[in-house]
Amino acid sequence: MGALEGKVAVITGGASGIGRACAVRFAEEGADIVIGDLADGTASAKLVEQTGRRAVFVRTDTTSEADCDALVRRAVEEFGHVDVGVAAAGIATAAGPSNVQTRQTETDAGLVVGLSVDDFRRVLEVNLVGVMMTDRALARQMLAQGTGGSIINIASSAARIPLAGAAPYCTSKAGVWMLTKVMGLELAQRGIRVNAVGPGYTETPMIEGLEDNAAAYASAMSITPMNRLGRPSEIAEACLFLAGESASFFTGEILHPAGGQFTG
Repeated sequence: MGALEGKVAVITGGASGIGRACAVRFAEEGADIVIGDLADGTASAKLVEQTGRRAVFVRTDTTSEADCDALVRRAVEEFGHVDVGVAAAGIATAAGPSNVQTRQTETDAGLVVGLSVDDFRRVLEVNLVGVMMTDRALARQMLAQGTGGSIINIASSAARIPLAGAAPYCTSKAGVWMLTKVMGLELAQRGIRVNAVGPGYTETPMIEGLEDNAAAYASAMSITPMNRLGRPSEIAEACLFLAGESASFFTGEILHPAGGQFTG
């Protein structure tokens, strides 16, 4: 039996990147998967089904309270219960793409003194408020079931490392880290564990093209002792650990698969 045999996992941001990797890895360990994403998650659902598990894709805007609630409700309608949640939906900038490359070519790119308030709000709305509403919907269902569960939030090493030109992203991910601690504390005696994974630079659409920009890649590697990008599958393994019974005494914690960024 797999580590998640018979479980149902809801994964936002499951159409690509870390979310997709979690969906496939969890399915390999026996879970049925509900994928929530604004982008088309059909391809991810097919990958899940190739493992022999069931998958459902629900188009979801995590900045919508109604969408977050509907995502969890659909999971219950389809599978009867929810046991695991991964809040992986996120953006790097208001426009979507990473600001790593931009910071190398524009000396004042994204600096707070010139930052649009709307752009700042947009990143926090997706990365922090969206995670809160996803977590809340999951936790409410788990409490109603009375069978406990595990919620995993995708934060970032940027929750702890300030990056000039990336104030919205760093601030939002630091907020996710603190939200994780608070919810872990609030739910600790209710059988629901809430933890986070804070990846370093990882090969996802969020940083697509990074390796083609020598200056940007050098900047990323300057704080990554292993001198390479992480793989989504490596992040998914950390999430799998937190999802299963192997992490039964973990709550309010953050794991950093980040290539050694915190060795100093």
